[in-house]
Amino acid sequence: MLTKNDAQAKPHDRLATYLSADMTAVGTLIAERMASEHAPRIPEVTAHLVGAGGKRLRPMLTLAAARLCGYNGPYHVHLAATVEFIHTATLLHDDVVDESRQRRGRPTANLLWDNQSSVLVGDYLFARSFQLMTEPGSMRVMKILSNAAATIAEGEVLQLTAANNLATDESIYLQVVRGKTAALFSAATEVGGVIADAPEDRVKALFAYGDALGIAFQIADDLLDYRGDAGSTGKNIGDDFREGKLTLPVIKAVAQANAQERAFWARTIEKGQQDEADLDQALTLMDKHGTLDATESDARAWADKAKSALSPLPEHELKETLADLADYVVSRLS
Repeated sequence: MLTKNDAQAKPHDRLATYLSADMTAVGTLIAERMASEHAPRIPEVTAHLVGAGGKRLRPMLTLAAARLCGYNGPYHVHLAATVEFIHTATLLHDDVVDESRQRRGRPTANLLWDNQSSVLVGDYLFARSFQLMTEPGSMRVMKILSNAAATIAEGEVLQLTAANNLATDESIYLQVVRGKTAALFSAATEVGGVIADAPEDRVKALFAYGDALGIAFQIADDLLDYRGDAGSTGKNIGDDFREGKLTLPVIKAVAQANAQERAFWARTIEKGQQDEADLDQALTLMDKHGTLDATESDARAWADKAKSALSPLPEHELKETLADLADYVVSRLS
C-alpha cells in the first residue's frame, strides 16, 4: 500500500516502493543466475552493467501487471528476471554495435574488457533468460518472451540497414521502435497477465499498454536528443545527429525538405560529412518545419493510447500508477 508521500513521488519510484519485496527477490534471482562456476568474467561483466543502476522499469512492469491481475504465486519473479536478462543482453550487444564508450555515466563493458567479452556474455544472458522462462511451465509465456527476443534482434538489424538512408520513413521508424524497444515493454506486461491467468481482454489490454508505452518512451528519448538537458538525460544535445541516426525529428524534416535542405541532410546524415555549425542548422530546419513539436505530439498521442489501453483492467492503485507512468515518460519533454 502506498502512503501519501509515496503517491506524490515519480511513478517509477512509486512502483519500486510498492513492489520492493518482489524487486528484492528479482535481484537475488538475477545474482544467482548470472553466476558461472567456470567463467568468472561472466558475473564480472554482468555485475558492472547491473551495478550501474537504472530504473529496472521493464521487470517492474511484469511484476505490476501480475499483481494488478491478482497473482500471488512465485513465478512473476522468474519472468521479471527473464525480462531484465534479455534487456541487459541487448545493452551489451548494442554497445558493441554502436561502439559506445559510456552507459549510465560509466565506461561500457566493451571498453573495460573487450568486444568479444561483451558479445559472449550477452549471449550467455540470453541463454539464461531462456532457461528462466521455462520454469513457470507455461508454453504461452515461453512463446511471448521468445518471440520478443527475436523481434528485438530483428528490430536492431532493421535499424542497422535503415541507418543513414534518407528513404527511411515514419513507417520504417515505427517498425524499428516496435522491435528494439516496444517489443520488450509489451512482452513484460503481457506475461504478467498470462501468469496470473487473467481474462483474455485484460491480457490484450496489458499488451497494448506496453506496446504504446514503449513507443512513447522511445519517441520521447529521440526527441530529448535535440531538446533535452544533458545533465538530466545523460546525453549531449545532438549525439544522434552526430552519429547520423535517422530518428523521428529528422525523418519529419527530410519529408518536408526542399532540394537545398535535402542536400544538407544527405551530406550530414547519409555521407556523415559534418561541420561544427551543422547541428545548429539542423535545429533551424526542424524549427522551420515544426518537426520537434510534431514529434512531441506523436509521443503524447502514444502515451494517451497507453492510458486508454488500461480501461479493461480492475481498479487498483497500480493501475493508477501505470497510467501516471505513461504521462511521466513524456513529461520529460516539458
